[in-house]
Amino acid sequence: MTDKMTKEMRFEVRLTAKELWQFSMYHANAGAAGMFNLIFTAAALFLLVFRWGMLTAAYRLLMFGCVLIFTVLQPMLLYGKVRRQAKTPAIAEPMYLTFKEEGLLVEQSGQEALFTWEQMGRMDKKPTMIVLYMDRVHAYLLPKKVLGERQEEFFEMVKAYLPRERRKGF
Repeated sequence: MTDKMTKEMRFEVRLTAKELWQFSMYHANAGAAGMFNLIFTAAALFLLVFRWGMLTAAYRLLMFGCVLIFTVLQPMLLYGKVRRQAKTPAIAEPMYLTFKEEGLLVEQSGQEALFTWEQMGRMDKKPTMIVLYMDRVHAYLLPKKVLGERQEEFFEMVKAYLPRERRKGF
């Protein structure tokens, strides 16, 4: 860590339904599931466009429905789910994430937890947010808009304390 780097960075996080939806979309379309969604949609679109004349009206409707499953239906269903989730106290209450040499201090509703850098699972940089996976189930979302002008400084801190194999996109 350089001398110019701040020893502590505190961010207030108030997650919106849009940010939860973006995370859900990243998660739903990652890895093998995302590849399947893409191939399934492309195959249905191919059949719909290039076999239009050979398909009956029922098959056209079926192929059109297949195209819409992962491009329209899934995102709409996920948005409905996260809109309800965004209203729960655990999400609606502001959360304070303080990154420092010792690790991460999480504060919300008068409760706090300190995690050392070694306890953190992995950190992924996505287009709109940073996702800190503590384990396979628990994650903290840090929207890039919250980082503001301190974004590069934050990235440097992460590079200084989190091993390369536990960070993606940095």
